Amino acid sequence: MPKLEIIPVTGLPIIEKGVDVGEIIVKAVKDMGESFIDGDILVIAHSIVSRAEGMSISLKEVVPSAFAQKIAEATGKDPRQVEVILRNCRKIVRMGDGVLICETPHGFVCANAGVDASNSGGTDIVIALPKDPDKSAENIRRKVKELTGVDVAVIISDTFGRPFRKGTINVAIGCSGINPLWDRRGEKDLFGRTLLSKVTCIADELASAAELVMGQADEAIPAAIIRGYKYDRSNLPARVIIRDKNEDLFR
Repeated sequence: MPKLEIIPVTGLPIIEKGVDVGEIIVKAVKDMGESFIDGDILVIAHSIVSRAEGMSISLKEVVPSAFAQKIAEATGKDPRQVEVILRNCRKIVRMGDGVLICETPHGFVCANAGVDASNSGGTDIVIALPKDPDKSAENIRRKVKELTGVDVAVIISDTFGRPFRKGTINVAIGCSGINPLWDRRGEKDLFGRTLLSKVTCIADELASAAELVMGQADEAIPAAIIRGYKYDRSNLPARVIIRDKNEDLFR
């Protein structure tokens, strides 16, 4: 029977702007006495990628607009953080009960346009999502291959809530070296019935699996290696996961 192994990448330093995330992860893996194996899947919390790419914002330098002030009053949020959310938002989808659900320029629908104060690096600092998470994943994958000679898949993850279920889960916001969707339409089920609508988002499943060892309360472990999963190595971006508007029945 095939089995999966999830290996936390420990010993990573606090990531600052300009750091090469791929290089620092390769070093950490080596320092652990581990090495990458062909077919490994590297899952990385977006927060360290965002910090390396300069997506940390000091709220002390943010002047909220009148619109941000109005939304802050309605939601009970810091108007400076609301201003950052608006700057990283394509549109507001829902607002109420202290919640601000936005669509990002990437097409993600999530709380606060992905702007988060957790693991931001200090008081009055927030982190926005990478500008192009798929490109970030590709750059990290290339660096790992350059330094180790090994082909891995890279998934950049973030935690999203879900509209009809409690609790957040890790999802893929950037991918490289993997097809994030497993299209099983046309296969037969256990009783011989042809599957007509079975498309599994394996990238999200892998991101959630990695989170079990990465955690969220601290950032001692912002990356993990998943080993043993056989996946389609078609190099498709995470943006293929986003539903087309004509398939969206909830907005």
